Amino acid sequence: MSAPSPPKRRAIIIGAGPAGLTAALELLRQTDITPLILEASPHIGGISRTENYRGNRIDIGGHRFFSRSQKIMEWWQEIMPPQGAPARDDRALGRDLADLLTAGGPDPEQTDLVMLQRFRLSRILHRRRFLDYPLAVGLPLVRALGVGRLLLILLSYLRAHLFPIREEQNLEDFFINRFGYRLYATFFKDYTEKVWGRPCREIPAEWGAQRVKGLSVAGAVKHALRFLLTSPRVRHRQKVETSLIHHFLYPKLGPGQLWEEVAKRVTEQGGELLTGRQVVGISTSGKRVTGVRVRNLADGTEYTEEAEFCFSTMPVRDLIAALDQTPPKIRELGRGLVYRDFLTIGLLLSRMSGTPAGKQNSQNHRAATDKLLPDNWIYIQEHDVRLGRLQIFNNWSPYLVHDSNTVWVGLEYFCNEGDDLWSMADRQLQQLGVEEMSRLGFITPADVLDGVVIRQPKAYPAYFGTYHQFHEIRDFTDRLENLFLIGRNGMHRYNNMDHSMLAAMAAVTAAKNGDTDKQAIWEVNSEEEYHEQ
Repeated sequence: MSAPSPPKRRAIIIGAGPAGLTAALELLRQTDITPLILEASPHIGGISRTENYRGNRIDIGGHRFFSRSQKIMEWWQEIMPPQGAPARDDRALGRDLADLLTAGGPDPEQTDLVMLQRFRLSRILHRRRFLDYPLAVGLPLVRALGVGRLLLILLSYLRAHLFPIREEQNLEDFFINRFGYRLYATFFKDYTEKVWGRPCREIPAEWGAQRVKGLSVAGAVKHALRFLLTSPRVRHRQKVETSLIHHFLYPKLGPGQLWEEVAKRVTEQGGELLTGRQVVGISTSGKRVTGVRVRNLADGTEYTEEAEFCFSTMPVRDLIAALDQTPPKIRELGRGLVYRDFLTIGLLLSRMSGTPAGKQNSQNHRAATDKLLPDNWIYIQEHDVRLGRLQIFNNWSPYLVHDSNTVWVGLEYFCNEGDDLWSMADRQLQQLGVEEMSRLGFITPADVLDGVVIRQPKAYPAYFGTYHQFHEIRDFTDRLENLFLIGRNGMHRYNNMDHSMLAAMAAVTAAKNGDTDKQAIWEVNSEEEYHEQ
């Protein structure tokens, strides 16, 4: 008789977002560890999911598929191959995709499992004028600010360069040192405070280092000159800041489509994924996690799942509350972690208007029709509205919109769970969105055909509250040898999607090799060459 095969090892993965799904698929590809994914919501993809409202799809927050990591780029394209033929709007606009189409790749008009090549256009609406985002030195900037203000901004920048703040105590100091006070006050202060709901003086400088590393006035000028003086083919190959890229990959039906495909592969290869399952307790013994307490949200019943490994993408505040045998100080620090929440108002329009400053001559950046602006999204830096950012889903992918004769937009508002915005009734929020869009000149109320509201709690882990003592939380969780913290909320770090995936891959490598040192996981997104805006 042959010897019985050893029992398969099992990993509990908390959360079916990019980090959790990446970890599950990599465990199946590289190890004998079988993943069980427990997802509290009914959705796949976390904040990278795609909401579907009457055939119109919403990308929560906007997700460009671009990474400095070749490994991540290849991973995405193995799941969904890049287009080999023009998409619907490519054909309508006669876009030149000669350098971007993949020979033998799928035709977006014939199949859904395809990555589109998208041209990026993001702009700032400032004092009812459009400016390039990131800020570009050029005639539009001169027109918007005037020669006098630009001169004062330049003098302010030179002063900050010559006499920098020696010890950066907060985000305001960070911005002033890199941009000068006047540029900071003009373009960074109000929008950042709109996003986070508190003064820049109360936000640690570390947030700036995490999100805008490498960006500067000098860098923007150098990039502008280099872009103007090189050929299109050379421009395509240049390594620039992610926030300066000119095109990116994008799933035909939104980011959630890719993660739904990953989830399908996980289950086909022997993994298990359960939605509506909330982890409410985590049992430990010595230096190891032994199991998790799970609540079935459909009927309220609770049961225990045992596992040899635990990968957590749940918010650290909730993780610390769920762990047993946690010291009182660590529990207190966990309760003090802060998050910023987010909601999107989707508006279906018959048309959309803009100012003459919003029109583009570039064929690659024209919208599919004359009914909408050409941007992927627009940053709203206006004092008289609460709207923070505007997405135009037609320009992310024409296939996100059920009727190509309509315009589908997402109005993004930053808020705190339970505040006046978050608690406002959906109908009132839609009325607010229509009123503010009308005030900005984008629409008239008669243009609105339909609307929906999507709320996203804990969208942004904040770098205030007890974050300055986060290292103590990390030291505690790192001692649990088989517990791996991954993902944006799982690490309480403002990760991009590719950072979350790289952290998950590092965690899988550690589990595979029996390595209890978590340093490689935490090093992801600590010294990256770029940080997406």
